[in-house]
Amino acid sequence: MTVLLLAHLAAALAAPLLVRWWGRQAFLALALVPAASFGWALAQLGTVLDGGEVRDTVPWVPTLELAVELRLDALALTFAALVTGVGALVLLYCARYFEPDEEGTGRFAAELTAFAGSMLGLVLADDVFLLYVFWELTTVFSFLLIGGAGGQVAGRRAASQALVLTTAGGLAMLAGLIMVAQASGSTLLSEIVADPGSGPLLTWGTVLVLLGALTKSAMVPFHFWLPAAMQAPTPVSAYLHAAAMVKAGIYLVARLAPGFADVPGWRPIVLGVGVATMLLGGYRSLRQYDLKLLLAFGTVSQLGFLMTLVGAGSQELATAGLAMVLAHGLFKSTLFLSVGVLDHATGTRDLRELSGLGHRLPWLATAAVLASASMAGLPPFLGFVGKEAAFTGLWEGGVPDRAAAWTVLAGIVLGSVLTVAYTARFLWGAFARKPGLPEAAPAELEHPPGPLFLTAPLVLGVAGLVAGPLSSSIDPLVAAYSETLPVLAEEAEHLALWHGLQPALALSALTLLGGLGLHAARDRVSAAQRRVAVPASANRGYWNLLQGVDRLAVLVTGTTQRGSLPTYLGVILVVVLVLPGVVLLTRAPWPEGWRAWDSPLQGLIAVAVLAAAVMAVRIRSRLSAAIVVGITGYGLGALFVVHGAPDLALTQVLVETITLVAFVLVLRKLPKDVGGRDRPRVRWARGAVALAVGCFMGLAGAVALGARTADPVSEPFPELADVIGHGYNVVNVTLVDIRAWDTFGEISVLVAAATGVASLVYLRGRPGAPERADSDAGAGAGPPRRAPRREWLAATATLDPRRRSVILEVVTRLLFHAVLVLSVYLLFAGHNQPGGGFAGGLVAGLALVLRYLAGGRYELGEAAPVDPGRLLGLGLLIAGGTGATSLVLGEAVFESAYLSGTLPVLGEVSLATALFFDIGVYLVVVGLVLDVLRSLGAELDRQEDEEPAVERAPEEVIAR
Repeated sequence: MTVLLLAHLAAALAAPLLVRWWGRQAFLALALVPAASFGWALAQLGTVLDGGEVRDTVPWVPTLELAVELRLDALALTFAALVTGVGALVLLYCARYFEPDEEGTGRFAAELTAFAGSMLGLVLADDVFLLYVFWELTTVFSFLLIGGAGGQVAGRRAASQALVLTTAGGLAMLAGLIMVAQASGSTLLSEIVADPGSGPLLTWGTVLVLLGALTKSAMVPFHFWLPAAMQAPTPVSAYLHAAAMVKAGIYLVARLAPGFADVPGWRPIVLGVGVATMLLGGYRSLRQYDLKLLLAFGTVSQLGFLMTLVGAGSQELATAGLAMVLAHGLFKSTLFLSVGVLDHATGTRDLRELSGLGHRLPWLATAAVLASASMAGLPPFLGFVGKEAAFTGLWEGGVPDRAAAWTVLAGIVLGSVLTVAYTARFLWGAFARKPGLPEAAPAELEHPPGPLFLTAPLVLGVAGLVAGPLSSSIDPLVAAYSETLPVLAEEAEHLALWHGLQPALALSALTLLGGLGLHAARDRVSAAQRRVAVPASANRGYWNLLQGVDRLAVLVTGTTQRGSLPTYLGVILVVVLVLPGVVLLTRAPWPEGWRAWDSPLQGLIAVAVLAAAVMAVRIRSRLSAAIVVGITGYGLGALFVVHGAPDLALTQVLVETITLVAFVLVLRKLPKDVGGRDRPRVRWARGAVALAVGCFMGLAGAVALGARTADPVSEPFPELADVIGHGYNVVNVTLVDIRAWDTFGEISVLVAAATGVASLVYLRGRPGAPERADSDAGAGAGPPRRAPRREWLAATATLDPRRRSVILEVVTRLLFHAVLVLSVYLLFAGHNQPGGGFAGGLVAGLALVLRYLAGGRYELGEAAPVDPGRLLGLGLLIAGGTGATSLVLGEAVFESAYLSGTLPVLGEVSLATALFFDIGVYLVVVGLVLDVLRSLGAELDRQEDEEPAVERAPEEVIAR
């Protein structure tokens, strides 16, 4: 089963490339993946019918007892066959639905294939957390498929609406699954259903899980997202919104019903919401003129019907429910695909503009009639078999409360009348001749459908017809699931085309006559609907709610966000003092002994740091304040030295220096001095808050150190660094080997941070190549030129003479290459000596800082003629590739190997493969510093040079 999911993933990744090579014919190849999964599912039929199941367990994080648990039983096989079978035919249909050179086809193919794999994983997952992962994957891919390329406002709105509702329901479901798993003591669905436990935790968890299922399957009052999602292409509607995604909630309710049907609140919610959804969806479908919207509201109605059957918690209704799940997947996907063909051929879906197409598109009409007959419940179709079983089950008491059974039966009969009515409306609107329109409208077919385009709807339509007479053959599969539920009627229900003359047959005839009568009186029905139009609308309520949230957000923001940084910081710090500060003072375990320092030198450093902090508050010059603040960071580095941590000290000093450079680059765009002084009362208040927070952080550190009860996990690190990492620098070995995952996450954050800084600074898009003295024009001073040979640096000739410093240029010329060599030394020596990729990258970055300060933005381009984004990406790729290589070699991810040998001249050489990970870190850090220099330095210089002189302050205008 894992192989099938990986095959879908591989197909989704390859889809854009296949579409680029083969065009829309690539869908034929992609259809083979779900088709193979469909064949595999059918091959397991014997095992499942014998009462067995197929399991596949792949360990994921053994220490946390996490594994990919997949399970195929009767219920999972039923849904998996539906998902994969319909998915294969929909992909086949796409090979003719899209134009040969239509834009975005590759993206659509990848997303639809990935969605098929996600839905398959959802029905196979046995672990609740794995189920949730696939659940949310279907939500994400549904959002992408509905929204398309984002070019249409309606599509974006529909996609966001579906995303918000189903994600909110999914989060509620996640909370419910955690509560249910806690109550039962297991995270496996099979074990939870077998023994769900009891108590309030189970009850409330069940309600939350049902909330997720109701939103996913578009139940009232969350039904409105499904009709809105009809903005998506027809294959999406046929697959996601008829056969797959909206069935996820139905599947989850069916999966949990054997163990949860008797939980308080289950049946009232499922039965009440299901019947209400069936009636509302059927009523709304009779008001639609767009054939796709008509089917969408019909889908809402049918989903309510399915939810009622699978959630009732009885064997007889579960049998009917599973049969209707199959029937619905077949007939509704057929009808959506037929509408797509009709839309392609005529250019419209408005039933008021279509007439007489039945004889012009006979094969399409045949497929639509077959599917419609099954949807209306006509014999001998599978829809008739399932509906008969539902009527019989409720008539005979398939719900514990007899009054509830009669109420549900009455609601379903009325809903079935509406189903027949909108089915007749669909066929009449799509294919019948209508008075007032030409005999065949439209007169010309834009794209007459070919055989391949009609294959999918015809196959699905015929399948619904064939499945009816063969329902007795389907019954063992359905019974394998339904027998896990109790029999509440006099006897169990079995699928069959003919049960004799029973009340259910009379109810079926009643629904047919009532539905046809409603269709015959469609004009009067439409007039009555207009007269009794309900002013309330769930869709309007949703948008009003969002608008209200937006207004509340604006109000709160306008009230609290006044543009005062001291106010924002003060609020944050006061909250820290009030909440964790109070807990610290009242409940924290205080250390038994205190000592001021281990060495008087620590006290001297502390005094220097405190003096610098006080000076930073008093100094008015921004630049001077930034430098003084830097002293506090250097003081921390000195403390590391005193404590014998040279690696930490080196890193701290380098980071503080780079940070100071970034401060200076930003501060040059701000006024020289800090603004007006505050009143003494305000200053004293801020000082008190600052002092209190400082004391709080010191006390919190002391308490945290004194409260340790367990042995530190780092105690064996020195031994592990030598034995496993083959290095004597414990800090570096920890970063690149023992805790390489943490480091990889941190450099990923660095890449994201660099990208964020650049996006905030670049006004005209991020340039790909750096500005160099021989390739870019200066601001009004002619093309920049390289410095002649007598100059110390390559691009200093581009600077204004008043901005040049010969001493700085000479020092830079002498030190630049030496500093780079030092950075490389730190990189390679870091495994056994102080250093490493991070420190080496910072040193190399400081060399680039020196070049920029000495020669300006063009000098930076000469020093590093490379795109920093490429360095960032290459570094991340090398670091990640190290972990992937370990996995390929059969080791744990990021587990390093040690190689040693003797080479000519060099002698004995040893190498840990973690070095390559460190090289990736080195490149990421260099790319980060270069990106900061190019964005906060060179880009701001360029923007300043391009400002018109008249827009500058008089003292900033430079005579040309």
